[in-house]
Amino acid sequence: MSRHAEAAALDARILAAIEGRALDDAGFDALARDLFVHQVRYNPVYAKYAATFGFDERTLPPDWRAIPALPTVAFKEATVAAFDVTNAALRFETSGTTAAESGKHYFETPALYDAALLAGFDRAMLADGAALRYLLLVPRRNTSSLGYMMRKVSAERGDGRTGWFLVDDALELDRFLDAIRAAYDARVPVCVAGTAFAFVALVAALGSRGIALRARPGSRIMETGGFKGRTQSVERGVLYATLSQRLGISTERIVAEYGMTELSSQYYDDLTFGASTGPNAERFKAGPPWMRPLVVGADGREVPVGEIGALRHVDLANRASAVAIATEDLAVRALDGRFVLLGRDAEARLRGCSLDSEDLIAPTRQA
Repeated sequence: MSRHAEAAALDARILAAIEGRALDDAGFDALARDLFVHQVRYNPVYAKYAATFGFDERTLPPDWRAIPALPTVAFKEATVAAFDVTNAALRFETSGTTAAESGKHYFETPALYDAALLAGFDRAMLADGAALRYLLLVPRRNTSSLGYMMRKVSAERGDGRTGWFLVDDALELDRFLDAIRAAYDARVPVCVAGTAFAFVALVAALGSRGIALRARPGSRIMETGGFKGRTQSVERGVLYATLSQRLGISTERIVAEYGMTELSSQYYDDLTFGASTGPNAERFKAGPPWMRPLVVGADGREVPVGEIGALRHVDLANRASAVAIATEDLAVRALDGRFVLLGRDAEARLRGCSLDSEDLIAPTRQA
């Protein structure tokens, strides 16, 4: 079988899982290891890394948990791809502190990425089937995976009147106010999606003007990105409580998304899991059936439930790059494949979606 035919066959299996075909533990394991074989066969960077663990296309990991997880730094240092990237359909870049530090993730086809992001968003943000207007405080640049995600979501799930309110990393406050008031007047519920630092800037600006809005029923907020930046930090409970007060959307309708440029799928807060969504409650992250997390100790083994470790991901939608990714994030392992995200390792260099909007702490741009 040719590389192209093999890739197409794997894509069909992955798409079937994303689109709802049952994927039990055995099915996930089989597909993950078939992806591993494909990647060590056609991705020289990953093949070399896997070989350091004694694995190749004939000597396979015993199960999906043992698949070598490629560190995210590899996406900065090499081309991580199981195809010729001159034919890439999509290319996303990490938001490193300098252009030279940015990693790149290449996609042979948009099909898996599009299917995974829409299905994941539907599960976590649109379980009630709501028709929303999307107001976006995220980077719009073409190489931002977050920007691409929200363009796709708003185009496929929105009411056709999407608004973008970051221009050159400055918050367009008056335009945002006009848009959200127009939606409220038209009795249209909204989804306000933004990075943590964009929301910090928003609530500060609204507070300075003494503005408190009243959302239409069904409105919600999606927050993405960490709570730490180069020089600033903010406590989640405080931010969510202030967002709720200023936008008129309850904290139970604020959902945090966790994704990475190096992944094709996303995790979200599971607000059905756990006893409380109050400002001081732990929020458990849950992923879709085609992605599974691992919280591992220094020995690389999964830690017991309730313990802290480094976070890894096995994402079946990462067919064209690396199926297993090792991050610099720390987490607490929870029940049923969930985890509590603690944030980046204190020794890791700063990186992430929120850094795109850190300068928003400065005064906002007036219309």
